[in-house]
Amino acid sequence: MDPEKIKQLLKNVQAGTVDVDSALGQLRRLPFEDLGFAHLDTHRALRQGMPEVVFCQNKTEEQAIEIMERLWQKHDRVLATRVSRDMAEAICTHLPEAGYSSDSRLLTLIRTDLPELPKDAPYGMVLSGGTSDQPVAEEAAQTLEFFGSRIERAYDVGVAGIHRLLNQSERLFNADVVITVAGMEGALTSVVAGLVACPVIGVPTSVGYGANFLGLAPLLSMLNSCALGVAVVNIDNGFGAGVYAHLILRRIQKRGNG
Repeated sequence: MDPEKIKQLLKNVQAGTVDVDSALGQLRRLPFEDLGFAHLDTHRALRQGMPEVVFCQNKTEEQAIEIMERLWQKHDRVLATRVSRDMAEAICTHLPEAGYSSDSRLLTLIRTDLPELPKDAPYGMVLSGGTSDQPVAEEAAQTLEFFGSRIERAYDVGVAGIHRLLNQSERLFNADVVITVAGMEGALTSVVAGLVACPVIGVPTSVGYGANFLGLAPLLSMLNSCALGVAVVNIDNGFGAGVYAHLILRRIQKRGNG
């Protein structure tokens, strides 16, 4: 349940429009709801400021639909990751309010828009080494957007043509966190971290020829970076990088607001 819904429930109890027993019935479902095949963490938005996100890979369409439907009853914003086209069609048929991006494989349900950020709000920048890395980069970028962070994008700026990266210098130097998404040997992360003064989150991708080992080569390159200020998430984990970057930006924004 969203913090705003809890506040409204308590206000309704205070005003006498909802009786105590009814309020207890709603709160009793915290901190989780047992669906038999899943335990929905409906308390997470209160703890972390972000509701539970649904990882749809290997779930059945029926499971994904029921989880999304239950979360949608309790939250104004719901996010699902790794959603295939077929599963997205099934969910959108059952929940026509849903929106789907085939690039990122993210599916969203949005009832309430987040407050618009000021133009000078802290921002994250998402870079991809090549166009082939773009789906993972979009997963990171759209995750940041879903949670309400300001972002900039620069794709296909890998080190094979480093002048393309240097052309982004002004935006890079002003960013508060940078996500670098790269396959092959994953050198983009070290190069960027050697240029900027903000945290850099490396996302290795499974893009590359045989010795890329489905992303293991860039993962090890990023973990062994000699540049400072680098954190690395798992292979193809654009979502994890987006959440981590959002937490950084949210903290900066909170401190800035006093």
